[in-house]
Amino acid sequence: MDAPHSLVLYEVNTRIRLRRFARDMGRFRATLDDIPDTWIAGLASCGFDWVYLMGVWRTGEAGRRVSRSNEGWLRGYRDLLPDLGDEDICGSPFAITGYSLHPDLGEAGALARFRDRLHHEGLLLMLDFVPNHTAPDHPWVQDHPDYYIHGTEEDLAREPENFILVDLPGDPAVFAHGRDPYTGGWPDTLQLDYGNPALMETMIAEVREIAGRCDGVRCDMAMLVLPEVFRQTWGRDMEPFWPGVIEKVKRERPDFAFMAEAYWDLEWTLQQQGFDYTYDKRLYDRLREGGGRAVQEHLRADFEYQQKSVRFLENHDEDRAAAAFPPDRHRAAAVLTYLSPGLRFFHQGQFTGRKKPVPVHLCREPDEPADPAVEEFYRGLSACLRIPAFRDGAWRLLDCAPAWEENPSHDGYIAFTREREEERYIVVANYTPDRGQCYVRLPWDGFAGKTVRLRDLMGPAEYERDEGSLLSPGLYLDMPGWGYHVFEVVGK
Repeated sequence: MDAPHSLVLYEVNTRIRLRRFARDMGRFRATLDDIPDTWIAGLASCGFDWVYLMGVWRTGEAGRRVSRSNEGWLRGYRDLLPDLGDEDICGSPFAITGYSLHPDLGEAGALARFRDRLHHEGLLLMLDFVPNHTAPDHPWVQDHPDYYIHGTEEDLAREPENFILVDLPGDPAVFAHGRDPYTGGWPDTLQLDYGNPALMETMIAEVREIAGRCDGVRCDMAMLVLPEVFRQTWGRDMEPFWPGVIEKVKRERPDFAFMAEAYWDLEWTLQQQGFDYTYDKRLYDRLREGGGRAVQEHLRADFEYQQKSVRFLENHDEDRAAAAFPPDRHRAAAVLTYLSPGLRFFHQGQFTGRKKPVPVHLCREPDEPADPAVEEFYRGLSACLRIPAFRDGAWRLLDCAPAWEENPSHDGYIAFTREREEERYIVVANYTPDRGQCYVRLPWDGFAGKTVRLRDLMGPAEYERDEGSLLSPGLYLDMPGWGYHVFEVVGK
């Protein structure tokens, strides 16, 4: 099946990365202007297309105060950083007081200059948009309290975790914390009211403003402002938000990209409302918890859905891949995740095998030694991602047949092809803990009378087979649990 260009994204925790640059330069503080050109060029040479700067917007003292006083959160911070100081707790970057660059990251023009430097290297910039809530000290709280969900004193007494009393000119009022329909409120946020048309128009204007500063947005918890979810959470109606804002922005910027953080099987709904990409949390869960059969069934989904899926093994909300997956399984999961169709999403620290996830409230991470085996693996995988067939080649999922009767181990195999012009590749993994066997019939008949060489790009394996046997019964595979190959297929 023909594939559009599959792009590769790298997420940077901006505050932590700048703290690292400052330390490396022997300085107390670094800004976006201090990021070396060599670092940007290095990302481009690795084959990335997008840089997602997480956490660049202005935040306030109210959110920081919550982050520094919540005892449950503090215990987690101290477990990670035994020498924790107040200066390490910057507050959540998703408790936003305004869509302007945080002054700690540089003066107003620094973001535009950084974007220009990315563009010079052929890279695109993605930033956050947080549609569901703001920080408690956002200017709208005082200037437009009608933009927020309000409660009663009874709500506050009954659900103190979900509501808060806020001082306003005149009388104080009860506001709702931002939340989803399944968990308690986020105490460093206030919930926006999408039942108010004025709020809707203001949020559309915010996105249009952000679109002038970057090339795409990651929309935090995008499904929370779907009408059906908003109604489930707050018991009130709203008009659809996403189709209108996406249409307005793309009318002005046709190439501007919208990426949705999405859960609860609402990915297709969001794609239908205009999103270019949606998180594929379901594939991640199946790779982490299930076996080969569940992964294979997932990859049988509609191709358009897959091409718009964001494939990841970690991000700032998930455990580190090197900790969540044992080493062999980690490598097999990465091969399947990143060589399949879709937007390939990598996270800062993933390539060195970091194991300790850092809460988004912190702006310092612990020191961790790099894992040479993880680094070597990702160097090989990154090289594969720079091959044209893995970027814009056709993709086809293959059937895996039993190697002999009463041998069910083929169920653990996943195999697919990528091809572009005369370039042909087969990706195969035995995604189970046990050794298994199968036949994989190659879909090409252009090797008539030739010997076919299969060379593994991720390992030392190299085989020669005659064309007839590859068509029937197929390529015979006998692989250990979590084994994988990325074969280049060449006729001789």
